[in-house]
Amino acid sequence: MHKIQEKILKLLENQNLNGLTLRQIAELVEEKFPQKIKHHLTQLQNKGLIKINSKTKTIEKIFRGTGVQKNLINVPIVGTANCGPATIFANENIEGYLKISKNILKKCKRIFAIKARGLSMNNAIVDGKNIEDGDYLIIDSEDTNPKNGDVVLSVIDDMANIKKYIWDDDHNQVVLVSQSTKDIPPIYIHEDDSFMINGKVIQVIKKPKMA
Repeated sequence: MHKIQEKILKLLENQNLNGLTLRQIAELVEEKFPQKIKHHLTQLQNKGLIKINSKTKTIEKIFRGTGVQKNLINVPIVGTANCGPATIFANENIEGYLKISKNILKKCKRIFAIKARGLSMNNAIVDGKNIEDGDYLIIDSEDTNPKNGDVVLSVIDDMANIKKYIWDDDHNQVVLVSQSTKDIPPIYIHEDDSFMINGKVIQVIKKPKMA
């Protein structure tokens, strides 16, 4: 996700942007060109992350969550994440929905699903299940401050990946570690890099074994 979009979303968490001009929003995110704000607002709306009402001049952040139909929960699928190197683009447009019984899910609000690609996390255990290629991962979008050892969905330079999170206090760096049957080196992230945590993996929905 672009840095300007990240700044706009953070602003919306704590500040009302309703009625503000593009120039005023640009000043709040330290952007010189107001037209860039219009572009990024449109991108955020296309991704389903905000709702813009041009008549009332309101901007509302949309929390990714679920719709409930009796006993089934519609969990939005927002793309694919690579379990190896960060090579798959983090497209947050909703691609469809998983229908899952609420008796299966550990949490039903502000969650979304992402499909795992690769085998570099096939030794990682989340809620008693490992992460294999093709599995769906349930992400808690509210949990963006991980603890050491959490399995997280992160975005590095607009690329999504699934890794074990480690904060290396001695060297002031984030280390994203693979847990795999293969020997895959970690990813090292500096605090100034374009990097964000999109949520914690709280559950694995296994791909069925076909006979």
